[in-house]
Amino acid sequence: MAAPRKYSLELRERAVRMYRTSDPKPQIKRLAIELGVHPEALRGWIRQAEADAGERDDRLTTDERAEFAALRKENAQLKRANEVLRTASACGNYTSPPPPTTAGAVPSANRVRVSVRTPC
Repeated sequence: MAAPRKYSLELRERAVRMYRTSDPKPQIKRLAIELGVHPEALRGWIRQAEADAGERDDRLTTDERAEFAALRKENAQLKRANEVLRTASACGNYTSPPPPTTAGAVPSANRVRVSVRTPC
């Protein structure tokens, strides 16, 4: 579970909007002090807003970050599944599950029965 956010989303959006609409651009440190936030937090919010607007190429957009996190999660799940299959295959004690049968149906003679044992 992620840590709770120190600053609300409304504050973040307002701070970035204030910076981006100001002309000339204020010093980030002074604006941060006026808003009561840490200067590096404000700097990061501004950079992320610029990346989301397509003004920066050195950062991922918010959507790209979300997609990247989802892909990392899926990759971790696939690695766990592969490890289970690799362990079962190395032990030689895994056979495929039996196919579902309907009531009263006779299983075919060429179907493989399941035999799952504990890992080696």
